[in-house]
Amino acid sequence: MIVIENVSKWYGKTRVLDHCSTRIAQGEVVVVCGPSGSGKSTLIKTINGLEPFDEGRIVVNGVSVGAPGTNLPKLRAHVGMVFQSFELFPHLTVIENLALAQVVVLGRSRDEARTRGQGYLARVGLDGFADRLPAQLSGGQQQRVAIARALCMDPVCMLFDEPTSALDPEMVGEVLDVMVELAGEGMTMVCVTHEMGFARKVADRVIFMDQGAILDDCAGEAFFGDPDGRPERARQFLARVLPH
Repeated sequence: MIVIENVSKWYGKTRVLDHCSTRIAQGEVVVVCGPSGSGKSTLIKTINGLEPFDEGRIVVNGVSVGAPGTNLPKLRAHVGMVFQSFELFPHLTVIENLALAQVVVLGRSRDEARTRGQGYLARVGLDGFADRLPAQLSGGQQQRVAIARALCMDPVCMLFDEPTSALDPEMVGEVLDVMVELAGEGMTMVCVTHEMGFARKVADRVIFMDQGAILDDCAGEAFFGDPDGRPERARQFLARVLPH
């Protein structure tokens, strides 16, 4: 589903991605973790072209992201993205937030878009919230609306960029529960997260990054179950995060 080959990126003279390579199969759940500033969010944003890259190649569902002439808006329409901030339109109701891109980008009728939106609201546990404004929702509810909005676009895969980092601790679980359900249903997912309990539960593979490079890329069971077999920097990271 996703091929990343020797991808590098600079901000001025600072290399933020350093020859990153990995392959993600259809239906696979991959967690990207590492210390702050390691390049995790930058890497995930290159997958749908939100961040340009300077070297290498990325192919998503057969589409070369960096190739001249690639229709990036069309690609992004089918690569769901959930950000740290919820990115909902504050002046639109929940159902209007869900319907807008379906109508404008996919050409669905307003009625069809709203019907699909209602279905995905129920799926994320927010049936009955369609007519509320984002400001009337908790942070966890807003993030679940953002997930429902992405699912309305029939994505071939879902990208999550630290989706719980802006939430109060009590709201984290309700968002992670939805993500666990998606993983169980076979959705291809790439998740940047600091939630190691969630990662341990759902990750088919774990990618560990530091200083812009992928230092480890292994099965989730190996990453969490065999810390002694991990690179030194990954062992240090696990020693700090797992006891907590």
